[in-house]
Amino acid sequence: MLLTSIDPFIQEFERQFNRLARQSVEAGSAMPMDGLRRDDDVVLKFDLPGIDPDSIEVTVDRGVLSVTARREEEIAENERMFVRERPMGAFTRRVYLSEHLDSDRIDAGYANGVLVVRIPVLERAKPRKVEIQRGESKAIKA
Repeated sequence: MLLTSIDPFIQEFERQFNRLARQSVEAGSAMPMDGLRRDDDVVLKFDLPGIDPDSIEVTVDRGVLSVTARREEEIAENERMFVRERPMGAFTRRVYLSEHLDSDRIDAGYANGVLVVRIPVLERAKPRKVEIQRGESKAIKA
């Protein structure tokens, strides 16, 4: 008999994260992301260096978290671009949220080029201890 610890939330999150990671590698993502699960929440970290915090928008709609940011062209009239490696324009990243997350209590903060989004885990999805009932054992009469 094989016993394993199964966390369906983690399995679904990893499946979605891996799918999106493959897509972003193929598309050359301008918004790399790390995701981790803690006891009470999920934390997503998006690299957004050089982005004006006022251009960042985080929205949730029907279980999909969307992060949109914009990096504007900063070239003066007397300047000429000869190398362009930093992507410009608008970038959007979507993450499908599990039904075990509380999308009504999401919070986000931006510091040092990193957007951190914290999503609380619902109480019903948190591990809990099951109390064992104790009683007298009764003999079965035949």
